[in-house]
Amino acid sequence: MTLISSVSRLASTSRRNILATTLLYAASLTVRSTSAVGSDVETASLLTGRNDGTSSVTTSDGVRIFYKDWGPKSAQPIVFHHGWPLSSDDWDAQMLFFLGKGFRVIAHDRRGHGRSSQVNDGHDMDHYAADVAALVQQLDLRNAIHIGHSTGGGEAARYVARHGRDRVAKLVLIGAVPPLMLKTESNPGGLPLKVFDDLRGRLAANRPQFYFEFASGPFYGYNRPGAEPSQATIWNWWRQGMMGSAKAHYDGIKAFSETDFSEDLKSIAVPTLVLHGSDDQIVPVADSAPLSARLLKHSTLKIYDLLPHGVCTTHPDIVNGDLLRFVTA
Repeated sequence: MTLISSVSRLASTSRRNILATTLLYAASLTVRSTSAVGSDVETASLLTGRNDGTSSVTTSDGVRIFYKDWGPKSAQPIVFHHGWPLSSDDWDAQMLFFLGKGFRVIAHDRRGHGRSSQVNDGHDMDHYAADVAALVQQLDLRNAIHIGHSTGGGEAARYVARHGRDRVAKLVLIGAVPPLMLKTESNPGGLPLKVFDDLRGRLAANRPQFYFEFASGPFYGYNRPGAEPSQATIWNWWRQGMMGSAKAHYDGIKAFSETDFSEDLKSIAVPTLVLHGSDDQIVPVADSAPLSARLLKHSTLKIYDLLPHGVCTTHPDIVNGDLLRFVTA
């Protein structure tokens, strides 16, 4: 394991114009209204401007997984795995950046999230990883770099460990849930089950309010003294969350909190970069990034001083720079 020290000050984010916030809010309501009265395929057509089947893969259990695939097909692919309860849209800043650097960039909406099918079953890490394998096989991606944030970090780790050994060049985990979030006898530094039960309770009681409060506070560190919340960022998080299925998100809490990735990490042999904010209030750093880095065979660990869980959005220049240095090394 290689350890890199990084001290970064929280950069102030400018407050967006209230008109932009209003438009984002209206757009999110339009999407929810459409998905309520039409099929999920119609919703995908609304959001992508097409319904020709080229932006989705159907898994062996009949689930349609929406994806984006930008850039030259001959370029090295980078596959992005989003966090809970968001969508591939959460990677906009990274996808555009790497597209401009000549890479092929791919991101999918996890089953039950975003524009993918809102199915009843399969909201667990084994299915998540298998869905990625189906996507990778359809696109015939080789020598790929997989980058996962939060829950997406767990998904990426399980995919690489169980499906991607011959197709993966490197792995990046950002604010990721491995090795295990839940407090157990073997993981005494984890979070108590009550924390996740409370999340499920708040989601079931009032999902729109819960998501608004989650994005307005701990996810981006907007609850810290001196923070300047971006209303556009908050509503974009809310929009992505509300596009998905309440059932998938409810079940997904168990998936990201109770899955033990220790054996996955031990089996991964590709170079892996582990990035984490020291002020991550969602996935506390002490029981995640350093432990994952020690379990991995070839890891580089970098801790961002005072940065939050949603660091890819709040500080894209810092993250993108470190990612570029790692993928091109």
